[in-house]
Amino acid sequence: MVNRIVLNETSYFGAGAISVIPEELFKRGFLKGFVVTDKDLLKFNVAQKVTSQLEKAGFAYEIYDNVKANPTVENVQTGVAAFQKSKADVIIAIGGGSSIDTAKGIGIIANNPEFADVVSLEGVAATKNKSVAIIAVPTTAGTAAEVTINYVITDEAATKKMVCVDPKDIPVLAVVDSEMMASMPSKLTAATGMDALTHAIEGYVTKGAWAMTDMFELKAIELIAKHLPQAVAEPQNMAAREGMGLAQYIAGMGFSNVGLGIVHSMAHSLGAVYDTPHGVANALLLPYVMAYNASASGEKYKDVAQAMGVSNVSDMTQDEYRQAAVEAVVKLSQLIGIPQKLSEIGAKIEDLPKLAKLAYADVCTPGNPRDTSEADILNIYKEAF
Repeated sequence: MVNRIVLNETSYFGAGAISVIPEELFKRGFLKGFVVTDKDLLKFNVAQKVTSQLEKAGFAYEIYDNVKANPTVENVQTGVAAFQKSKADVIIAIGGGSSIDTAKGIGIIANNPEFADVVSLEGVAATKNKSVAIIAVPTTAGTAAEVTINYVITDEAATKKMVCVDPKDIPVLAVVDSEMMASMPSKLTAATGMDALTHAIEGYVTKGAWAMTDMFELKAIELIAKHLPQAVAEPQNMAAREGMGLAQYIAGMGFSNVGLGIVHSMAHSLGAVYDTPHGVANALLLPYVMAYNASASGEKYKDVAQAMGVSNVSDMTQDEYRQAAVEAVVKLSQLIGIPQKLSEIGAKIEDLPKLAKLAYADVCTPGNPRDTSEADILNIYKEAF
């Protein structure tokens, strides 16, 4: 079997890392930046931490802030038009997965205009040219979009989230600066952190997992279990912020190359139908899907339980350590205030069959360790309701 690893070219980590951006821009010969961010990050002066660095260095830029929490086809298309009008030659994405995913869509279409409808990018698209160069500066510790080959765009006309997979979209530079994450409110820290945990656990048990990605995912689980509670309880704790920034990046290194499973399939459906924040949807569904997948997990839940800090795992039976892994995730989820039932986040029981249909058709479903069906997914939604 042939396994492939695709990672971004260069990454910087640590408090104050954004200071390297102007030097990297000039060193790479760029002349003008197209900053993709959202209105809230501008309102609360988070994006300005980066743009002020550009201004000090005399690097020209324009801002595009038409980014939604679940970015849409329209967000990407208006972004492409604004990028072309700006005459910029590099995209600087500042934000969570929404900003970086929007930037990826813009960068790919700008250099592959035959995909201007955006919807034709769903799945593995046959793009010919690399994206416009992207410098990604995450402000959340969850999606790892700065190091993945994936991006997710909502097709509002079809009421679905499109997962786009393209090695040509990976940012050339990632700057994971804990100071950019310090202003995240506790609820967002919790949701994005559980998103990262979902990436790590799904990436560890997915059908495509192998030795190198297993190494990444187990370390990510360990770091998240250690740092997430403190990052939620003490938002200005920079050691916890740095730990989470690193953890979500490492998780991304793994899952980007081996895929995910039906936690993501089901979360994508919730996002498409209700505009549910992606991290919240993943966090809520993760324990239910873990329990469903336990029979297909081999001995991997033993490793998950140990990485989550469960004691005496080596003395447990297979059924016991599988249950312990699920319970450890539930305990963490409850500790940081994640909703535990779909009814708590506005889902409607009459919509569950529609959600199940969308989830079963999602690009993440084939990677699930246990072969599934639309009926099985519907039953999980019912259990989680």
